[in-house]
Amino acid sequence: MTDIRIALSDKAIAQLPTPENGWYLARDTELKGFFVVVAKRKRTFTVQGDLRQRGKRASSIRVSIGNASELTTRRARTIAKEYLAQISKGHHPKATHGKAEQADTGGNSAVAVATLKQAWQRYLEAHLIRKGRSEKTISGYRDHVERLFSEWLDTPLLALANDPARVAEKHDQLTRENGPYMANSSMRTLRAIYNHARKTNRSLPRDNPADAVDWNQEERRNTGMGTGDLKGWFLELANLDNPIRREFHLFTLLCGSRPTALQQARPEHINFRRRTLHIPKPKGGSKRAFDIPLSREMILSLIRVLRFGRQMHPSQAPKWLFPAESASGHLAETKEDRDILSKWGNDLRQTFRTIATAAGVSEFDAKLLMNHSIVGVNAGYVTRHKLVEDHLRSQQQAISTVVFSALGKSLTGEEALIDWLGHGANRRAITQFRLEPTTLAEEQERIRQAA
Repeated sequence: MTDIRIALSDKAIAQLPTPENGWYLARDTELKGFFVVVAKRKRTFTVQGDLRQRGKRASSIRVSIGNASELTTRRARTIAKEYLAQISKGHHPKATHGKAEQADTGGNSAVAVATLKQAWQRYLEAHLIRKGRSEKTISGYRDHVERLFSEWLDTPLLALANDPARVAEKHDQLTRENGPYMANSSMRTLRAIYNHARKTNRSLPRDNPADAVDWNQEERRNTGMGTGDLKGWFLELANLDNPIRREFHLFTLLCGSRPTALQQARPEHINFRRRTLHIPKPKGGSKRAFDIPLSREMILSLIRVLRFGRQMHPSQAPKWLFPAESASGHLAETKEDRDILSKWGNDLRQTFRTIATAAGVSEFDAKLLMNHSIVGVNAGYVTRHKLVEDHLRSQQQAISTVVFSALGKSLTGEEALIDWLGHGANRRAITQFRLEPTTLAEEQERIRQAA
């Protein structure tokens, strides 16, 4: 619903319609800056005003007065006048220990009353962007702040710090309306922004308001496959209509990489001579860049997808390894109907880790292949790229061998698999790939020139 203006009274507030979703403001026509926030389960008296320093606007803040079911409108309006008078003098009405914030901060009250919006903007620029976080990571943070905490954007962090019950109540609301995982992750975002803001503003309380929430229990999703499940999954995959999506899911299984990292892979990231695929910006940013060692089966998959890409998306294929008719030019959505393909995305990452154990790959090597952080002092002495071209590639090959061995006689008995992965199919794929150019080295040069 859109905001409205009415003469606020107990009767008028009681008759305000309840929104089906979200909230709206009922602003008072008598006192500027005084209004009621009308939500689905609660109505809150609130004021909004401009804090000024040296005659200039420092920031706009909102301060809650109380629940409309517990305060009369007359009493709330009296408090609102007091709050607005303090704000006009550059003081926050709920400053800690009853002191004006200017005294607490040595005159720098513009910093002390930084709103969530201001703290988020600094966290975005100074932390996320500067440290090279991926667009998907940034998008997740932005969704939390600008959608789930939209009504708090103009609220000072100090007000949230002094009212942890308000934060806990928000977590409860998000749990009901958005689910336990979203509620937890959004509060982790708020906690990170507050901690970052406090680095430059020691007047903020040490206690993080997000610590007041009762965190929802989160269980690791156990959706990976074992070797006995692979045959049925491969049959599902073989029947996908789009061959590029088919190779994407197969390659995700064989390398154990995060799907979002593979979506943005480019042809020039392939090095056929070293038999690696470079991932320049995985989760954690460019400082976590790594090379995926390629098994024989992974190379054949890349050969097929390069050929399919040139045939199906000739304008996008020179730029993207997994091209598509999307705004970005590459696969942007990799979800499938579970009735058609039962496992995809992080299910395949879990499967890779499970199959690695069956293949006799150590936990340490599996973590290196998946680009996991290695805990412990000794891990800092491991030079990963020195292991890629020999040791890790042999481990990668062991995993791919176990995966394809699980198919048994299906490669000679199932028509869909024969057409896709059968002995003759691989030879035909290589033959067609070599029509122009004739060698992998020449293809590497073609990729380099296209880049």
